[in-house]
Amino acid sequence: MNLPENSHRRDFLKLGALAGLGLGLSAVPSAEAKPDPRDLKLLSASDISATRPRPAGNKPVWDLTTKPTEKVRCGFIGLNRGRGHVNSAANIPFAEVVAVCDIVEQRAKSAAENVKKKTGKEPAMYFGDENVWEKMIARDDIDVVYVATPWEWHVPMALKAMEHGKHVFIEVSAAVTVDECWQLVDMSEKTQRHCAIIENCCYGEEELFVLNLARQGFFGDLKHAECAYIHNLAGGVLWSLGSEGDWRRDYHRFMDGNLYPTHGLGPVAQYLNIGRGDAFKFVVSVSSPEFNLTQFRDKHQPNKGKHKDEKFVCGDMNTSIIKTQLGRTIMIQHDVVSPRPYSRINALCGTKATFFGYPGRLAVDADSGHPLLKGAKVNSHEWTFEKEKLTAFMKENQHPLIRKIGELGKKVGGHGGMDFVMNYRMLDCLRQGITPDMTVYDAADWSSILEISAKSVKDGSMPIQCPDFTRGGWKTIKPLGIVS
Repeated sequence: MNLPENSHRRDFLKLGALAGLGLGLSAVPSAEAKPDPRDLKLLSASDISATRPRPAGNKPVWDLTTKPTEKVRCGFIGLNRGRGHVNSAANIPFAEVVAVCDIVEQRAKSAAENVKKKTGKEPAMYFGDENVWEKMIARDDIDVVYVATPWEWHVPMALKAMEHGKHVFIEVSAAVTVDECWQLVDMSEKTQRHCAIIENCCYGEEELFVLNLARQGFFGDLKHAECAYIHNLAGGVLWSLGSEGDWRRDYHRFMDGNLYPTHGLGPVAQYLNIGRGDAFKFVVSVSSPEFNLTQFRDKHQPNKGKHKDEKFVCGDMNTSIIKTQLGRTIMIQHDVVSPRPYSRINALCGTKATFFGYPGRLAVDADSGHPLLKGAKVNSHEWTFEKEKLTAFMKENQHPLIRKIGELGKKVGGHGGMDFVMNYRMLDCLRQGITPDMTVYDAADWSSILEISAKSVKDGSMPIQCPDFTRGGWKTIKPLGIVS
C-alpha cells in the first residue's frame, strides 16, 4: 500500500517493533503517535495486479541449491512467538542456536538459558535496543535468521538479513503489502538466499495426510478447496498489552479484508500445486459489518478504557473466492472476533473424494475403486471415514514425515507438534542444500491475499487480478512431492 509523504508509517514501524519485541509500556509511543487509518492507501488495482519485470542480474530461486552442511547455525529475532522456534531448533541434532534477540532482556536470557539446559551451550544474546537485531544478523557464523516479530518488521529485517548473506525464515504473514512481497522476491533472487515463509499449518498431521492422498491421486482431479482462519481473539490476544495487543489490533483499524490468510491458505495451496503448475488468477472478496471488537471494547473497556476512541473498519467475517489459472476455486475466510470454535476448514474436493476438517471427514466416490478403501461402505448421505474410522484410516496412510518424527514433535511441543515437524524439515533442507518446501514465491503468493482482498472489498467486491511472483515460472516449476 502506498503511503503519502507525510504519513506516520515510520512511527507505526517503530511502535510495532517495540511492542512485538516486548518493550515495556513506558517506552511505547502514545496513542496519538499511531497513524491515522486515513493515512493508509491501497495500491491501485492495476499496480497490485502488475507482474513486475525481473531486475537485471537477478535469477530465479525456485530450484536454488546451496552447499550442504553438517550443522545449520540459527539466529532468532523476536522471542515471543520465536521462543517456540528456538525450542524446536534446540531439539534438532543438526541445528545450532547461535544467537537470540529481543528488546526485552528477560526474554533473551530465558531463551538462552533454556537452550543451554538442552544443549549445554549458551547462545549469544542481543537485547535492550530496537535496532540491536542488526548487530546479530551481521555475524558471520549464522546460516539462517528466523524473523518472528510484528508484521511491519518482517520485510525490513528479512531484506537486511539477506543482504548479509543469510537465509531467512519469516513468520506469517511474511508481508503486509503486495509491494513488500515483490521486495522479498527480488532480494531473494538478487542475493540467491532462501527467503521462506514458515507456515506451521502446512505440517499439521491432518494437512500432511491430505497432501499425501492428493499426491497419490486419491482425490482424482482437484477442483475446489476451502480454508479459513477462524479463531476468537476478541476477548484476549487483541487487547493484551506487552504482546500482540500492542500492534495486531491496529490492522483492524486500517484494513478491511483477510488480515491473516496463510494459516488456512498455505496447506490448500500446496494441495493444488499453486506456484507449481497452477497459480492464483483473481480474487473476489466481501466483508460483513464490523460489530464485535467495538461491542467488546464498549462493554468491557479493556486496559482501563485506553482504546475508547479507536475505530475499527475490518468486517467481522471476510470471505474471499480465489480463481486459479486452471479454473479451480478456493474459498478463504477470516474471522477472529466471533463466538465460534477454532477452524481452518481445510477442505479439498476432487472428482473421486472430498475431505473436510474441523472435525475431519472424508467422503469417497463409490466408483473410485481406490485400493485404499479396502471395502469401506460408500453412500451419498454419510462420510466414508469420520471419527474412529478416520483416525484408523489416517494412521494407515500417514505422511512419511509424521511417521518419521511426528511422535517426537508431540513430545517437543509447539502447536501439537507441527512447529517441530516444520522446523525439522525446513532446517533439514538447508542441511542437505536443497530448496525448502516453502519458498519466497509461496511467501509472496499467500501473503499478497491480504492487500488483494482489501482492495476487492474497497472496490465493491470487484475481481482483482493477482500478480505472478514467479514471472511465468509456475508453468514449469515441479510440484512439491511427498517429502520425507
